Amino acid sequence: MAESNIIKKRVVCPNCDSSTEATLYTSINVTVNKELRKQALDESLFKWKCKSCGHEARLTYPILYNDMKKRFMIYLIPKIEHFQLADKALEEEFKTLKHINKRIVPDFNTFKEKIFIFESGLDDMAVELTKLAISEAVARKLNIPKITEGYLSMYNTENNTMGFTYFIGENREPYVQSARLEIYGKSVSVVNELAVKDKKLKGFIRVDREWADNILYRYKRGRQVARQNKDNE
Repeated sequence: MAESNIIKKRVVCPNCDSSTEATLYTSINVTVNKELRKQALDESLFKWKCKSCGHEARLTYPILYNDMKKRFMIYLIPKIEHFQLADKALEEEFKTLKHINKRIVPDFNTFKEKIFIFESGLDDMAVELTKLAISEAVARKLNIPKITEGYLSMYNTENNTMGFTYFIGENREPYVQSARLEIYGKSVSVVNELAVKDKKLKGFIRVDREWADNILYRYKRGRQVARQNKDNE
């Protein structure tokens, strides 16, 4: 896929009920057109304005983001819950591509986080595992139930740190927690050991907290069994 794909669609204004034509990008190639990367990240690519009353809104629809240089593709499919994309036509189109990270995401925040992760040269599986482990430490420190939402907000190799922003409580107060890159390195090792099958999958997959929960459970269970076997020796 060398170029970006555009379609025209009529959008009914929720404010005045008039119909206005909108230009929608169903796929963008940011290697060919770098301006589209900026527009995707600041969400201007998804802005729509009614020509009749001036009402503005953000359109939410499926869009495929392709970075040929960094070798990753992210398919934003609003509210998708499946682990693996069931789209035979799309998978057939890209089945020959090798060493490409292909992900599906359900919302804009995850969409932008994945772009940041892959542009930084990080393993998103290891990032999700690190994010989860750090969130558990933060929950213990603050003496609160488990934290369910957060994102990678900083990565600095010079300072040997990465940072996560979590949302705490009913008011979703942001809480920033940094971590040494050694923790991420440990997550890379765990992922390489326990996520071999997922890494070999050729299609678009969803790597998120639920995925990391499963990996972390298997890791903790493995350590527990190892300790029991050692005690029984």
